[in-house]
Amino acid sequence: MTKRVFSAFTASGHLTLGNFLGAMLPAVRLQDEADCVYAVADLHALTVKHDPARLRARTREMATMLLACGLDRSLVYIQSQVPAHTALAFLLESTAYFGEMRRMIQFKEKSAKQEEVRLSLLTYPALMAADILLHRAHFIPVGEDQRQHVELTRDLAIRFNRLYGETFTVPEAVHPPVAARVMDLTVPTSKMSKSDGSAAGTIYLLDPPADIHRKIMRAVTDTGTEVRYDPQDKPGVSNLLAMLAACSGQPVESLVYDGYGALKRDTAEAVVETLRPLQERHAELSSDQAELSRILAAGAERAADRTAGLMAAAREAIGLS
Repeated sequence: MTKRVFSAFTASGHLTLGNFLGAMLPAVRLQDEADCVYAVADLHALTVKHDPARLRARTREMATMLLACGLDRSLVYIQSQVPAHTALAFLLESTAYFGEMRRMIQFKEKSAKQEEVRLSLLTYPALMAADILLHRAHFIPVGEDQRQHVELTRDLAIRFNRLYGETFTVPEAVHPPVAARVMDLTVPTSKMSKSDGSAAGTIYLLDPPADIHRKIMRAVTDTGTEVRYDPQDKPGVSNLLAMLAACSGQPVESLVYDGYGALKRDTAEAVVETLRPLQERHAELSSDQAELSRILAAGAERAADRTAGLMAAAREAIGLS
């Protein structure tokens, strides 16, 4: 039996080099060994204050990026275009407990930063669980910060199956090796982020080559002039070395430099060349918005067809006509 993998990208900001190296490239490689499903989770972005026009634009940009990076053998679609996601989420909310939702680490952290906390921020782990269970996914590639969400998904699936009969596949979190952990160029002790990072320290996938060169040449390094890979004592230099290694395909141990200038120049050029095919394919897809809409609509239709059986089984199991 072919194993199915599911992952979702939240439309909360522009995708970064860290997203590309850490999640998108591994996803492309995974197509050779699994049935892969990737959704743009625009509904998740509604859990915090947002601008509707910006959300719509970022959702489409992200979907285009997933197609452009080479996920042509995967099912790619926009989450909100498949109503079964929200329908199943309510069934799982009716299976979940208030206490376990309130204990979720991300809810605690995000709610502490907001004066007005939306109810959807509390309940969206049920939507995340629905995303996964809807596709009968076996494996969920996640970072350490998402492990708790997958554990909740497993708990809800097991509980639903016990209460109402075997309905869901119980998924397993997997942690694929990351090509590079890309850090913020201005704060190299913090991960490069599409929503929380600084513009000067973040390389966005659609940044023009000149902007990429400028950001990397201005990247924070470390005291002294020695170039060596030592994330603890030399986080700035180590970040540049990791980026160069990931983009050039060379082992980080083989990269030898006498100074920071040459390292920055080579890193900038390697990043530009790595992103060039992606940017060109993105421009090609974006040039025909009607065709892009057709591709995304076809993906949503395929997702709806593939999940209809599971949704019907869940409704029947819980007692709905």
